[in-house]
Amino acid sequence: MAAVANEAAAASIEGSATETIEKPLPHKLERKWTFWFDNQSKPNQGAAWGTSLRKIYSFDTVEEFWCLYEQIFKPSKLPGNADFHLFRAGIEPKWEDPVCATGGKWSVTSSGKANLDTMWLETLMALIGEQFDEADEICGVVASVRRQRQDKLALWTKTAANEAVQVVIISFNQSIYLALVNLDDIFLGYMIFLCRQKLMNVRLTRALLAVTIADFMIADLMSIGRKWKEVIDVTNKITYSFHDDSKRERNAKSRYTV
Repeated sequence: MAAVANEAAAASIEGSATETIEKPLPHKLERKWTFWFDNQSKPNQGAAWGTSLRKIYSFDTVEEFWCLYEQIFKPSKLPGNADFHLFRAGIEPKWEDPVCATGGKWSVTSSGKANLDTMWLETLMALIGEQFDEADEICGVVASVRRQRQDKLALWTKTAANEAVQVVIISFNQSIYLALVNLDDIFLGYMIFLCRQKLMNVRLTRALLAVTIADFMIADLMSIGRKWKEVIDVTNKITYSFHDDSKRERNAKSRYTV
């Protein structure tokens, strides 16, 4: 009897060990993501914008995502004037965040609550599944539920086209300046003379550089917009606006459409 009991115990231990070894590993995502919630339905008088923004949970596996998605309210269930965000970990869904500061967003309005939930889920899966070729340019997505206006989704990007051009031009000018100030005095006068003679060429080069960079950046933005339309399966035009424009004017005009 003792032998039989020992064999049974050994078999039980072996079976448990086998189960432990065969337990599937979690499916890691390319990046870590964070859910955020901003409830503006009961604003505090005098409170600064963003004080109601709360981080919910960060995840980096497929299993965590589906667990969170099943447990967290869908956008259609949110109260009016609330925002639900999914952003790359380390980026806050604010204009003031350094990664978002010079960017913008693609926006689409929802035709109904069920449609909002569907577009939200499709966008989440496209983001965590790295379906965008320009994934490094994307900050995250926001679902905005409004009482007296249409609900909408917004896909935030890191860099608006004109901002990228400005950065390149500033760097270009600084490079020329640094090249001059670092020269030996014996060559300085001669280089300034040459620069004056070639000023038109420098201006032309800079203008061509600006156009080239702008073309590349706009192409990336348009590619993101077209891909997102495909993901959420909409036929109406979606619009792109710059955060800088939105800071200055609440109903800022869009810069691009697809």
